[in-house]
Amino acid sequence: MSMKNVLVVDDEPDICELLKLTLEQMDLAVATSGTLDHASSLLAKQSFDLCLTDLKLTDGSGLDLVKEIQNQSPETPVAVITAHGNMDTAITALKAGAFDFISKPIDLHQLRTIVGSALKLNQGNVDRRSRDTLLGESPEICEVRSKIAKIARTQAPTLIHGESGTGKELVASLIHQKSPRAEQPFVPINCGAIPHELMESEFFGHKKGSFSGAISDKTGLFQAADGGTLFLDEVAELPLTLQVKLLRAIQEKSIRPVGNEREIKVDVRIISASHKNLAELVEKGEFRQDLYYRINVIELDVPALRDRQGDIAYLASHLLVKLAERDGIEPPVIDENALQKLVNHHFPGNVRELENTLERALAWCDGKVIHSDDLSLPNQKPDSIPDQVKPELPVNVNLEEYLESIERRVISNALEHNRWNKTATAENLGISFRALRYRLKKLNLG
Repeated sequence: MSMKNVLVVDDEPDICELLKLTLEQMDLAVATSGTLDHASSLLAKQSFDLCLTDLKLTDGSGLDLVKEIQNQSPETPVAVITAHGNMDTAITALKAGAFDFISKPIDLHQLRTIVGSALKLNQGNVDRRSRDTLLGESPEICEVRSKIAKIARTQAPTLIHGESGTGKELVASLIHQKSPRAEQPFVPINCGAIPHELMESEFFGHKKGSFSGAISDKTGLFQAADGGTLFLDEVAELPLTLQVKLLRAIQEKSIRPVGNEREIKVDVRIISASHKNLAELVEKGEFRQDLYYRINVIELDVPALRDRQGDIAYLASHLLVKLAERDGIEPPVIDENALQKLVNHHFPGNVRELENTLERALAWCDGKVIHSDDLSLPNQKPDSIPDQVKPELPVNVNLEEYLESIERRVISNALEHNRWNKTATAENLGISFRALRYRLKKLNLG
């Protein structure tokens, strides 16, 4: 196997020498440069498997080198070296395409970890196809698959946004599987499912006797995910007190278990997800702006099922086979009318709702064919307002009472369609959950 080539760019000779010696001990060939101009000339003469560059150089910014390599040799990962505590610059570098960052004074263990991960990127032993797990051929889902492959090549914190049931955890898992961290743990956590008083212990662990009930040491989720990926699902549900500690863990790459006097270094990639609009929560003061800035270096939107109707038939067929295999039966076929009904349905619960619908149909059908009645779906399209809620405007009527009556009918219809699921109803009506709750109280709808 040929020796890997690494380019080190730093205008401090002592730093260059330290990095060169450390990397050579890892059996790497190292070229060094003290200026951007010299680094560019080296890049023009030969290819490198990795570049390490300081961001503050005598003849310019290392960001220019990051952008140059992104344009000319995007397969070459670039790790940037930043001043201690200068997280804003590190975030800017990650947004520009840097693979990862390391702060001065340089931690050699962390350096070796970053270099090892970066050099795994182009080994060619990772299957980067995701069609077998993220199903569909619509333009929307093809774009998501393409972005997953790109995001997997960086260590940048990533925020996945999408409605409930769209497959955000699946997307996060695929990013992990196609990354250099694939052989390390993928640890998912639903932030809304942990009692607030236990969150710090769950995330960071605790020492025996640190609080009432702590009868033994506990390893937190950050340590469980060390070397791998921590997936924070529904990150908007984190209380503000924990958001502060999460921010520090991301910035310092270290955690402090409850009751422990020392911090513990952790190497964890953070992927977050939410069906809520975090930017709006920041404006309302319900989510920290600095944490939002840290976890949203790369943003990925997962489309709703109704926005990729062309995938519904294929998804339905795949899900039926999976459900039938689970039950040990032959998968039934879906007749044309039933299939059309599925395609026309709004699916506020997205792929999860589609699977639940098919599981219900599997129970009702005769075992060979699924008919439209077996789906137990409403006949009307949910995205159209029924005629009975669009009466002609009468005369000589109290306008406020009349508008309230229309609003009551529209909301009642939407609630019935969504089986009184208020979250799905709010999304269906295009309003926030809080706005729906206000209207329900105002209209005495419960």
